Amino acid sequence: MGASGLPADFGLQILGLGHWHPSTVIDNAFLEELGLETTNEWIIERTGIRTRRTVLSLDYLRQTKNADPRLAHEAASVTNAEAGAAAAKVALDRAGLTPADIGLVLAGGCSPQHTIPAEACTIAAALGIEATAYDIGSACSSFAAQLNTLWNTRPAALPDHILVVNVENTTKTVDYRDRGTAVLWGDGASAAVLSPRKPGRLEVLGTVLHSDPSGWDKVAIPTGFHFRQQGSAVQSFAIRKSGETWKEISSLMGSSNPYFIGHQANLLMLNSVCERAQIPANRHLSNVEEFGNCGAAGAPSVLSQNWDRFETGDEIGMVVVGSGLTWGGIALRAR
Repeated sequence: MGASGLPADFGLQILGLGHWHPSTVIDNAFLEELGLETTNEWIIERTGIRTRRTVLSLDYLRQTKNADPRLAHEAASVTNAEAGAAAAKVALDRAGLTPADIGLVLAGGCSPQHTIPAEACTIAAALGIEATAYDIGSACSSFAAQLNTLWNTRPAALPDHILVVNVENTTKTVDYRDRGTAVLWGDGASAAVLSPRKPGRLEVLGTVLHSDPSGWDKVAIPTGFHFRQQGSAVQSFAIRKSGETWKEISSLMGSSNPYFIGHQANLLMLNSVCERAQIPANRHLSNVEEFGNCGAAGAPSVLSQNWDRFETGDEIGMVVVGSGLTWGGIALRAR
């Protein structure tokens, strides 16, 4: 036993999870209305997405189609800091903690509001947190990168409570004249409160993280410009790497029937991963159908939405793929 009374091998714990999505809904009928030469049937057949959320008003999108993404920050109804703080408050409440208990804030994602300062600093300020704050960003795989960093840090070097937030108001970067990207993206935020030495609801069993920097240009948001990706090539890559990563993290779990949470890019991609990995439908958790691709916030928001589902001993594997190209996984067990 360690000095805290916990086993010496006591690992990183998740004490609370939170999520937030804006109230404005972009349904498939609205995208038809924009003149994207698409239909509800076409979108569902290719992506499985029925609705998504945005911090922009529908009137703004009708009038501008977000042709100049530099104007979207002013048009947004919610800042990234406000969105992150909203998700963090849910996580803190579930953990039974207050902002004053947090000793480190990490943030990341695909669509920071500022080049500087770090998103973690603006979120910490919105919550009134006075602690070290910085970003660990790896696009859609940021949550895996953040937990991988914490997992590989000496516990003695970490504070008792850590807040990890991923904000994705990515619709501000979407060109609503481009059918290929407009149908995919939605906005949202996720948050997690972790500890290296206090017991939590979920135990981190291990993490993995990999990159192929030669593919850095396959998915990108150049500063001040629209999101762009090489769609079919990226999807094939994501399916392949998700399957490989699932095998890696499965070796860290003892369960023969764990829950699967994948990168919420689109439902067809996720179903393909599950089919190849023989993951049964009742163990596949997702929310992309309702919220679209929420980038780094997508997979952890699914985990947050299912917070009350997990029973002691349940194991959950999360697999995420992001720009960079970077991919990773997290193995968890409910306590």
